Amino acid sequence: MSVGVIATAHDFRRACQEARTDGELALVPTMGYLHGGHQSLIQAAALRAPTVAVTIFVNPTQFGPAEDLSRYPRNIEGDLRKCEQAGATFVFAPKGPEEMYPPGFQTWVEPGPLAVPLEGEKRPGHFRGVVTIVTKFFALSRADCAFFGEKDYQQLLVIRRMNADLNLGVEVIGRPIMRESDGLAMSSRNAYLSPDERARATALWRALKAVRNAFKAGEVQPARLEELARQTLLADGLRVDYAEVRDPVELQRPEKVDAASRLLIAAFAGKTRLIDNGAIGAAAAGGLAATPFGFCEQG
Repeated sequence: MSVGVIATAHDFRRACQEARTDGELALVPTMGYLHGGHQSLIQAAALRAPTVAVTIFVNPTQFGPAEDLSRYPRNIEGDLRKCEQAGATFVFAPKGPEEMYPPGFQTWVEPGPLAVPLEGEKRPGHFRGVVTIVTKFFALSRADCAFFGEKDYQQLLVIRRMNADLNLGVEVIGRPIMRESDGLAMSSRNAYLSPDERARATALWRALKAVRNAFKAGEVQPARLEELARQTLLADGLRVDYAEVRDPVELQRPEKVDAASRLLIAAFAGKTRLIDNGAIGAAAAGGLAATPFGFCEQG
């Protein structure tokens, strides 16, 4: 394969340093088991910068003790093929957790209030692991820009705030959620779903569309829209972790919903936890447009 693979932090730093002499460097951090959503990020990065570095690292510090670290899907050969197809220049795939967290490691990046609700409440310690590893990738690469998907919307906001607060100087770019043709947000964890669970998982997309339709019809009370989302999820047998309306900047609960307000959802299909989100004022019809790597919302 023509995409280069780097296994050590030292070599990754050197490769990025050399790449930056030729122009901008774009970074796409991932945990591997890549899908069309990841490929859309790599493609966008390749349009922005002449060199695109992708990281593939299942970061143990962002998993809780009862979560799926040991069974998180992995397929490095398939990932490298997808990186090459999408336009990556080289891949940093650390040879093991000790490459990023060597013996004696003790320094962490603690996020602030943006990391407290939603995922922060349901997954204690998760965002500390996320922002610590992203800070390390930013420090090693000195990237000009970094691309993240909006499916992990709260994560995107937390990383943007961390980057600004620590003066890291990376342009953090969010990209639209990539979906399957039936609206299910692409996720590496979709691989866990049985056929029945996969069919029921589209309830997250339907919940988002139902809330958008209700808002278009005049409903602006967060509690009523949240209850509508919950009932839509429950009707398909999903277990609701949360379905909450928040403002899109500080993730505070608004008194009244406006077009920019965001519905954020987490729900279980069987044992698999899935997340989704979207702006409530987006097109209520919920139309999806085909792209080279999947489907995204029109407009």
